[in-house]
Amino acid sequence: MKTPAPASRSLTDLRDLTPARVGLGRAGASMPTKALLEFTLDHARARDAVHAAFDVLGLISGLGDLGLAASDVSSRARNRQDYLRRPDLGRMLDPDSRQLLAGRNGSPCQLAIVIGDGLSPSAVNAHAIELVRSLIPRLAADGIEIGAAVVASGARVALGDEIGGLLGARMIVMLIGERPGLSAPDSLGAYLTFAPRPGLTDAERNCVSNIHGSGLGYDEAALRIGWLIREGLARELTGVALKDESGDQTSPRITRNSTLCHKLET
Repeated sequence: MKTPAPASRSLTDLRDLTPARVGLGRAGASMPTKALLEFTLDHARARDAVHAAFDVLGLISGLGDLGLAASDVSSRARNRQDYLRRPDLGRMLDPDSRQLLAGRNGSPCQLAIVIGDGLSPSAVNAHAIELVRSLIPRLAADGIEIGAAVVASGARVALGDEIGGLLGARMIVMLIGERPGLSAPDSLGAYLTFAPRPGLTDAERNCVSNIHGSGLGYDEAALRIGWLIREGLARELTGVALKDESGDQTSPRITRNSTLCHKLET
């Protein structure tokens, strides 16, 4: 008895599984008008996300509602043009911010949370507070307290290393807007670094990315981030030496939609 041939799948089936542009069709030598207009709209949304206003006051207020008093700091990038043209400036605190954190009254902490605008302030405005809300009870269950919170403007990922060093944090979690794509202009990333200090490389941090409405959900992302925080503190390391082993506790959807590395630095 012959085994029945598998049912054929169409491009429509594939489009149902991914937001990627597949099977757009053709109109003469070009793409159909509808596909072209959708591409143009998504490109505009990605550009708008890069230049969106960073809601510092809203984020500080949101953290306050969660019981976290946040400091407001800035990088050496004076404006968005500097930020985009000089990535190095986004990795260093300006003198006033450095003085503010250096003079902070408080003992070294186990964990600090930094929320930075990155390349998509829209993503941070939309998702950062709700992600922290989902993360707090998971950390509490493991006996981990967020000892400091910072909102950083003009931030690149490595700015968290300097902030964490000044705060005396054993681990830093940087929530930052990822480079917008044509299917996800509001994607948030979480970068985790043990013993943060200036001069570290990307090999020494872990990342959970693609956190947004059509990607990784808040609870799923919080589970992964919480696992990495707990294990990173226990093993006293992050980066390539810390492999994510939280998969047994997560659904298959998480595996498809999350990553522990980012192709290009934010």
